[in-house]
Amino acid sequence: MTVLGVDIGTSSSKGVLVDHDGTVLATAVRPHAVSRPRPGHVEMDARVWWDEFASLARELSPSRGPVRAVGVSGMGPCVALTDEAGVPLRPAILYGVDTRATEQIARLEGELGRDAVLERCGSVLSTQAVGPKIAWLAEHEPEVATRARRLHMPSSFLVHRLTGAYVLDHHSASQAVPLYDSLAQDWYGPWVRHLAPHLQLPPLRWPGDIAGHITAEAAAATGLPAGIPVITGTIDAWSEALSVDAQHTGDLMLMYGSTMFLINTTDERLLVPHLWSTVGALPGTRSLAGGMATSGMVTDWLRELFGAPDTATLLAEAERSGPGARGLLMLPYFAGERTPVADPDARGLVAGLTVEHTRGDLYRAALEATAFNVRHNVEAMRAAGARIDRVVAVGGGTRGGLWTRVVSDATGLDQEIRSVTLGASYGAAYLAAGAIGAADMDTWNPVRESVTPDARLRARYDELYELYRRLYPATRDIAHTLARHQRDASAPRATRAAPTRGGNT
Repeated sequence: MTVLGVDIGTSSSKGVLVDHDGTVLATAVRPHAVSRPRPGHVEMDARVWWDEFASLARELSPSRGPVRAVGVSGMGPCVALTDEAGVPLRPAILYGVDTRATEQIARLEGELGRDAVLERCGSVLSTQAVGPKIAWLAEHEPEVATRARRLHMPSSFLVHRLTGAYVLDHHSASQAVPLYDSLAQDWYGPWVRHLAPHLQLPPLRWPGDIAGHITAEAAAATGLPAGIPVITGTIDAWSEALSVDAQHTGDLMLMYGSTMFLINTTDERLLVPHLWSTVGALPGTRSLAGGMATSGMVTDWLRELFGAPDTATLLAEAERSGPGARGLLMLPYFAGERTPVADPDARGLVAGLTVEHTRGDLYRAALEATAFNVRHNVEAMRAAGARIDRVVAVGGGTRGGLWTRVVSDATGLDQEIRSVTLGASYGAAYLAAGAIGAADMDTWNPVRESVTPDARLRARYDELYELYRRLYPATRDIAHTLARHQRDASAPRATRAAPTRGGNT
């Protein structure tokens, strides 16, 4: 039994071909870039998702015999509006890294009630929420909003192109605040009609449910066998959690990627305004989640500024820099911040910088900033009543060792790393395997190593963390003013027409 898993991420699409016992047979990657047409706007053409899926499938499917099932996942929650045939009407608006809808968030809070949204949906309105972005489109692109009939995210868009089915999973829907009722686990009609009267929202399934079967047309485009099942799929972070068995009450997944994501599995709804309470990826489960707007995105940005040296070289230089980055402290809010500060106008900051600092120091400071942000989110989760018994790390940032060690040292958390850390594409393959037969994650992906904090560094990192927590409130007003300047500088400006001249001069 061979299954294919494909994940559409922020910086790339990844595919993996997996045997019946979890053995990775082949992998492939298609790098891509998001579009940032204005500060705070982060978009991507949904047609790229399909083109990259088809390319990955054609490369991987001939590798080791016929594929028996397909799993999909993708970044989210996104707003990809299409017509009734599934044709995109504009580029998809991405998840919480897109911060355009701040005015709509404030307006909808007044109309619907902040506490009412939290109680019904599990989360307050934020840059992560779908509803305010739909409202932004209705105000700024009314012709698109009027023509739109369907709401897609990467996983559902791929499912539609593969099978013709129009479905969405419960977890993704639970992040479509305020359209989904977290208690009833269904769309909430009054708020759907208020925000999206033209949309025909999809029937809901669970991520591991079979959504449909590959059509002849999709088979011709992808090289996959017609008639094989495709699961419904879900948002990448929850697929990542499944890929490393972080799905039991008390588990916390740390996803090391372009953004850092944290998912704690709970057995009840924990409602807190500065985190996200969602439906879990598996029936009967709940999640308390947090997410940063950047993490690996910052290290990638620094690497480009440094002239694109090898990542291993930068990690070695950051290792030599040592704890505290030789007196540097960074706020990693380079695209605003999601949880727990929930501030789209937060901005990145490097404190303590001198002409003697090196690129290794800056790279180390970025890793430590992410670690401090993990600690901030974990403290917020525990304050909300979350139980954290086991921490499992996953994603590309687990390679090389330094980043995970920095996080353990700065947070005091032990971390478990499984043998396969491919992430969401592997989780999608696991769900696909489960849809056509049993798949045991302990057999598929056993524990490879554990990362434990160095007790000798505790006092040093406690001191640095206290400074880190003071840095944001001390500079918030300045950051907000600069954010307004950035928006003003990027706003379209009217151009003065050149005067016309008549007669002789």
